[in-house]
Amino acid sequence: MVRQERWAPMHIAIILPRWVGDLVMSTPMIRAVRQHFGNEAKLTAVMKPLFQEVLAGTEWFDEFIAYDRHSKNHEATFQGAASALRSDRPDIALLVPNSLSSAALAWLGGCRRRVGFARHGRRFLLTDPLFPNRRGWQVETMSTAQHSMDLAVQIGVPRQSLNLELVTLPKDEQRMDTLMSNFFHGWAQSDSQPLFVFNDNSAYGPSRSWGSEKFCSLARELLQSYPTGRIIVHCGPGERDDARSLESSLNDPRVRSLADVDTLPFGLSKALLRRASVVITTDSGPRHIAAAFGTPTVVLHGPMDPRLGMSDHENLIELRKDLPCSPCGRRICPLKHHDCMVELSVHDVARATSELLAMISETDEPHPLNLENVE
Repeated sequence: MVRQERWAPMHIAIILPRWVGDLVMSTPMIRAVRQHFGNEAKLTAVMKPLFQEVLAGTEWFDEFIAYDRHSKNHEATFQGAASALRSDRPDIALLVPNSLSSAALAWLGGCRRRVGFARHGRRFLLTDPLFPNRRGWQVETMSTAQHSMDLAVQIGVPRQSLNLELVTLPKDEQRMDTLMSNFFHGWAQSDSQPLFVFNDNSAYGPSRSWGSEKFCSLARELLQSYPTGRIIVHCGPGERDDARSLESSLNDPRVRSLADVDTLPFGLSKALLRRASVVITTDSGPRHIAAAFGTPTVVLHGPMDPRLGMSDHENLIELRKDLPCSPCGRRICPLKHHDCMVELSVHDVARATSELLAMISETDEPHPLNLENVE
């Protein structure tokens, strides 16, 4: 039963996820809490320090407490974060992760009300346990956007849309301007000169990768059909070599990557994904960043259940093969064949990209694609 609250708590701590995509999917809930309580409540984010830049410019939070289980900085460790919480004893803690450790952190941090889903043996640590819907013994699949909004409703916040939201800063846009000028001097993006952004990385594991060969074939096809278009290969610090290899294999001045950019801050990724005409991406953090800006996106699903990434993102095409072994949720394909990604064809991805371009340019027919020699 939902407990309706009319009073505004003085201090709400929100313990946020440790994955970028889940963090971005939490933004509808964060926005709803801030809008409901306004300035009558202090909002504290408990999160990985590295991810603060993802939320830069949103101005929802009054305070950040660093928390990273793997940090070597004592202040950001479990003990350090618990101590920081305990110094102010928040009235309410909203626990977005379903982990036992997040509930223990809120309890040791002295949070008076601890609101979260009763999962993974942590019910005894919660004052306001929520129970997921079940079909028999199986928990019904929900996205982070959905279940985090349920936490807000539990403390009296009216349910809102699941539109993801992020903001770019002027410095992000200025850096992106410089990068575009260096990459494609004199070129201007337009409906007839689209900017495609490729993203094949996933911090989760290799099972989500579509592979360089597929992306190379897609790039050739798109540039044959849109010869005045441009492609930028997105990457994180750990995927520079793969992005560089893709750019080198194509050897086309219309294709560049972020591989040799000195630093790769989240602000730059946000600015790039915001500007893209279409983002073609695996199911990873960048697809949710693109969604937060309403960027048309083709998502390539493999081992993960698409319902886990559900939000109110429009201009979205999700491609997935219905296989007996999928979704398995594994980081590495246990059957070694990786068919859930391998069987996603370049033909299908190119056509989906064309459909999205047609939608945003308000034309009736997709741009004609030359699908010869597509592997």
